[in-house]
Amino acid sequence: MNREAYAQERLRADEAAMTGTRRKPTPLSAAWRGFWRHPSPWLIGTTLIGALTARVVVGDWRLTDALLPVIMIAAFPFFEWLVHVFVLHWKPRRISKITIDSLLARKHREHHADPRDVPLVFIPWRALLWLLPAYTAIALLAFPRLGLGLTFLTGVAVLGIGYEWMHYLIHSDYRPRSTIYRAIWRNHRLHHYKNEHYWFTVTTSGTADRVLRTYPNPADVTTSPTVKALHAREVC
Repeated sequence: MNREAYAQERLRADEAAMTGTRRKPTPLSAAWRGFWRHPSPWLIGTTLIGALTARVVVGDWRLTDALLPVIMIAAFPFFEWLVHVFVLHWKPRRISKITIDSLLARKHREHHADPRDVPLVFIPWRALLWLLPAYTAIALLAFPRLGLGLTFLTGVAVLGIGYEWMHYLIHSDYRPRSTIYRAIWRNHRLHHYKNEHYWFTVTTSGTADRVLRTYPNPADVTTSPTVKALHAREVC
Protein backbone atom coordinates (compact mmCIF):
# COMPACT_ATOMS: atom_id res chain seq x y z
CA MET A 1 0.00 0.00 0.00
CA ASN A 2 1.48 3.38 -1.01
CA ARG A 3 1.61 6.34 1.38
CA GLU A 4 -1.36 8.11 -0.20
CA ALA A 5 -3.52 5.01 0.18
CA TYR A 6 -2.21 4.45 3.70
CA ALA A 7 -3.11 7.99 4.76
CA GLN A 8 -6.56 7.70 3.25
CA GLU A 9 -7.10 4.34 4.95
CA ARG A 10 -6.11 5.79 8.34
CA LEU A 11 -8.48 8.71 7.83
CA ARG A 12 -11.30 6.37 6.82
CA ALA A 13 -10.66 4.19 9.87
CA ASP A 14 -10.70 7.18 12.19
CA GLU A 15 -13.87 8.55 10.60
CA ALA A 16 -15.49 5.12 10.86
CA ALA A 17 -14.67 5.15 14.56
CA MET A 18 -16.19 8.61 14.72
CA THR A 19 -19.45 7.87 12.91
CA GLY A 20 -19.76 4.08 12.74
CA THR A 21 -21.96 1.85 14.88
CA ARG A 22 -19.81 -1.29 15.18
CA ARG A 23 -17.18 0.12 17.49
CA LYS A 24 -18.31 1.07 20.95
CA PRO A 25 -17.26 4.68 21.48
CA THR A 26 -15.38 5.80 24.58
CA PRO A 27 -17.75 7.82 26.80
CA LEU A 28 -16.66 11.35 27.60
CA SER A 29 -16.60 10.45 31.30
CA ALA A 30 -14.11 7.63 30.64
CA ALA A 31 -11.95 9.94 28.53
CA TRP A 32 -12.00 12.48 31.35
CA ARG A 33 -10.85 9.88 33.88
CA GLY A 34 -8.10 8.74 31.53
CA PHE A 35 -6.96 12.33 31.05
CA TRP A 36 -6.15 12.67 34.76
CA ARG A 37 -3.94 9.59 34.78
CA HIS A 38 -1.12 11.63 33.25
CA PRO A 39 1.19 14.12 34.99
CA SER A 40 0.73 17.14 32.71
CA PRO A 41 -2.92 17.87 33.69
CA TRP A 42 -1.97 17.66 37.37
CA LEU A 43 0.96 20.04 37.00
CA ILE A 44 -1.05 22.58 35.01
CA GLY A 45 -4.13 22.06 37.19
CA THR A 46 -2.13 22.73 40.35
CA THR A 47 -0.81 25.93 38.80
CA LEU A 48 -4.36 26.93 37.89
CA ILE A 49 -5.66 26.40 41.42
CA GLY A 50 -2.73 28.30 42.92
CA ALA A 51 -2.99 31.21 40.48
CA LEU A 52 -6.77 31.51 40.83
CA THR A 53 -6.61 31.35 44.63
CA ALA A 54 -3.91 34.03 44.71
CA ARG A 55 -5.88 36.18 42.25
CA VAL A 56 -8.98 36.09 44.45
CA VAL A 57 -6.95 36.89 47.58
CA VAL A 58 -5.15 39.85 45.96
CA GLY A 59 -8.35 41.41 44.61
CA ASP A 60 -7.85 44.82 42.97
CA TRP A 61 -10.13 43.94 40.05
CA ARG A 62 -10.04 46.37 37.12
CA LEU A 63 -11.24 46.54 33.53
CA THR A 64 -7.91 45.21 32.28
CA ASP A 65 -8.57 41.99 34.18
CA ALA A 66 -11.55 41.43 31.90
CA LEU A 67 -9.81 42.56 28.72
CA LEU A 68 -6.64 40.49 29.15
CA PRO A 69 -8.37 37.06 29.00
CA VAL A 70 -10.25 38.12 25.85
CA ILE A 71 -6.98 39.12 24.20
CA MET A 72 -5.31 35.88 25.30
CA ILE A 73 -8.13 33.73 23.92
CA ALA A 74 -8.08 35.60 20.59
CA ALA A 75 -4.29 35.31 20.32
CA PHE A 76 -4.04 31.69 21.43
CA PRO A 77 -4.63 30.05 18.00
CA PHE A 78 -1.75 32.14 16.60
CA PHE A 79 0.47 31.32 19.59
CA GLU A 80 -0.42 27.67 19.12
CA TRP A 81 0.45 27.88 15.41
CA LEU A 82 3.82 29.56 16.07
CA VAL A 83 4.82 27.04 18.73
CA HIS A 84 3.74 24.13 16.56
CA VAL A 85 5.66 25.37 13.51
CA PHE A 86 8.82 26.78 15.05
CA VAL A 87 9.25 24.77 18.27
CA LEU A 88 7.54 21.40 17.84
CA HIS A 89 8.51 21.03 14.18
CA TRP A 90 12.03 22.28 14.80
CA LYS A 91 14.51 20.61 12.47
CA PRO A 92 17.58 19.44 14.45
CA ARG A 93 20.62 21.54 13.59
CA ARG A 94 24.22 20.63 14.16
CA ILE A 95 26.68 23.39 15.01
CA SER A 96 30.20 22.03 15.23
CA LYS A 97 29.87 19.03 17.56
CA ILE A 98 26.66 20.23 19.20
CA THR A 99 23.19 19.22 17.99
CA ILE A 100 20.47 21.73 18.82
CA ASP A 101 17.30 19.74 19.37
CA SER A 102 14.88 20.43 22.21
CA LEU A 103 12.97 17.90 24.28
CA LEU A 104 9.71 19.33 22.93
CA ALA A 105 10.79 18.79 19.32
CA ARG A 106 12.05 15.27 19.99
CA LYS A 107 8.87 14.21 21.75
CA HIS A 108 6.75 15.75 19.01
CA ARG A 109 8.56 13.71 16.38
CA GLU A 110 7.81 10.62 18.43
CA HIS A 111 4.17 11.74 18.60
CA HIS A 112 4.01 11.95 14.80
CA ALA A 113 5.58 8.52 14.51
CA ASP A 114 2.84 7.03 16.69
CA PRO A 115 -0.16 9.36 17.22
CA ARG A 116 -1.94 6.62 19.18
CA ASP A 117 0.73 6.53 21.92
CA VAL A 118 -1.22 8.43 24.59
CA PRO A 119 1.66 9.65 26.83
CA LEU A 120 3.20 11.38 23.80
CA VAL A 121 0.01 13.42 23.34
CA PHE A 122 0.80 15.53 26.40
CA ILE A 123 3.32 18.30 26.96
CA PRO A 124 6.35 16.50 28.47
CA TRP A 125 6.27 16.90 32.24
CA ARG A 126 9.99 17.68 32.27
CA ALA A 127 9.33 20.68 30.03
CA LEU A 128 6.56 21.85 32.34
CA LEU A 129 9.02 21.87 35.26
CA TRP A 130 10.63 24.94 33.70
CA LEU A 131 7.76 26.31 31.58
CA LEU A 132 5.36 26.78 34.51
CA PRO A 133 7.92 28.57 36.73
CA ALA A 134 8.84 30.74 33.72
CA TYR A 135 5.22 31.79 33.24
CA THR A 136 4.95 32.43 36.97
CA ALA A 137 8.02 34.68 36.84
CA ILE A 138 6.51 36.60 33.91
CA ALA A 139 3.26 37.02 35.85
CA LEU A 140 5.07 38.37 38.92
CA LEU A 141 7.65 40.58 37.19
CA ALA A 142 6.35 41.72 33.81
CA PHE A 143 3.02 43.35 34.73
CA PRO A 144 2.34 46.74 36.31
CA ARG A 145 0.00 45.20 38.90
CA LEU A 146 0.27 41.92 40.78
CA GLY A 147 -3.43 41.32 40.22
CA LEU A 148 -3.08 41.65 36.45
CA GLY A 149 -0.08 39.32 36.46
CA LEU A 150 -2.09 36.71 38.36
CA THR A 151 -4.95 37.14 35.87
CA PHE A 152 -2.41 36.39 33.15
CA LEU A 153 -1.11 33.30 34.97
CA THR A 154 -4.65 32.03 35.55
CA GLY A 155 -5.40 32.52 31.85
CA VAL A 156 -2.24 30.66 30.84
CA ALA A 157 -3.20 27.71 33.04
CA VAL A 158 -6.79 27.65 31.70
CA LEU A 159 -5.55 27.72 28.10
CA GLY A 160 -2.93 25.09 28.92
CA ILE A 161 -5.36 22.65 30.49
CA GLY A 162 -7.80 23.31 27.63
CA TYR A 163 -5.10 22.56 25.06
CA GLU A 164 -4.07 19.34 26.81
CA TRP A 165 -7.68 18.18 27.11
CA MET A 166 -8.54 18.90 23.48
CA HIS A 167 -5.39 17.27 22.16
CA TYR A 168 -5.91 14.21 24.35
CA LEU A 169 -9.56 13.93 23.33
CA ILE A 170 -8.72 14.10 19.61
CA HIS A 171 -6.30 11.20 19.96
CA SER A 172 -8.62 9.16 22.15
CA ASP A 173 -11.48 6.90 21.01
CA TYR A 174 -14.11 9.43 22.01
CA ARG A 175 -16.61 9.85 19.18
CA PRO A 176 -17.13 13.49 18.10
CA ARG A 177 -20.72 14.67 18.41
CA SER A 178 -20.81 18.39 17.73
CA THR A 179 -20.09 20.00 14.36
CA ILE A 180 -17.44 22.27 15.87
CA TYR A 181 -15.53 19.47 17.55
CA ARG A 182 -15.81 17.27 14.46
CA ALA A 183 -14.11 20.02 12.43
CA ILE A 184 -11.32 20.35 15.01
CA TRP A 185 -10.93 16.56 15.09
CA ARG A 186 -10.65 16.30 11.30
CA ASN A 187 -8.26 19.27 11.13
CA HIS A 188 -5.75 17.61 13.45
CA ARG A 189 -6.12 14.18 11.86
CA LEU A 190 -5.23 15.69 8.49
CA HIS A 191 -2.07 17.11 10.05
CA HIS A 192 -1.07 13.66 11.31
CA TYR A 193 -2.16 11.45 8.41
CA LYS A 194 -2.14 13.71 5.35
CA ASN A 195 0.54 16.38 5.49
CA GLU A 196 2.50 17.75 8.44
CA HIS A 197 3.07 21.08 6.68
CA TYR A 198 -0.56 22.17 7.10
CA TRP A 199 -3.35 22.32 9.70
CA PHE A 200 -1.23 23.37 12.69
CA THR A 201 -3.91 24.52 15.12
CA VAL A 202 -5.14 21.94 17.63
CA THR A 203 -7.89 23.57 19.68
CA THR A 204 -9.57 25.35 16.75
CA SER A 205 -10.13 24.70 13.07
CA GLY A 206 -9.67 27.22 10.28
CA THR A 207 -8.61 30.14 12.50
CA ALA A 208 -4.87 30.89 12.49
CA ASP A 209 -4.36 28.34 9.70
CA ARG A 210 -6.59 30.34 7.37
CA VAL A 211 -4.86 33.62 8.16
CA LEU A 212 -1.38 32.12 7.85
CA ARG A 213 -2.20 30.11 4.70
CA THR A 214 -1.88 26.60 6.08
CA TYR A 215 -5.51 25.58 5.59
CA PRO A 216 -5.73 24.17 2.04
CA ASN A 217 -8.40 21.97 0.57
CA PRO A 218 -7.27 18.44 1.55
CA ALA A 219 -8.10 17.20 -1.94
CA ASP A 220 -5.45 19.55 -3.35
CA VAL A 221 -2.70 18.36 -1.00
CA THR A 222 -0.40 15.42 -1.68
CA THR A 223 0.21 13.08 1.22
CA SER A 224 3.62 13.86 2.69
CA PRO A 225 6.17 11.01 2.74
CA THR A 226 7.45 12.34 6.08
CA VAL A 227 4.13 12.80 7.87
CA LYS A 228 5.07 10.04 10.32
CA ALA A 229 8.81 10.69 10.24
CA LEU A 230 9.37 14.43 10.44
CA HIS A 231 12.42 15.72 8.53
CA ALA A 232 13.36 12.18 7.47
CA ARG A 233 14.31 13.27 3.97
CA GLU A 234 15.72 16.65 4.88
CA VAL A 235 19.42 17.29 5.32
CA CYS A 236 20.66 19.85 7.85
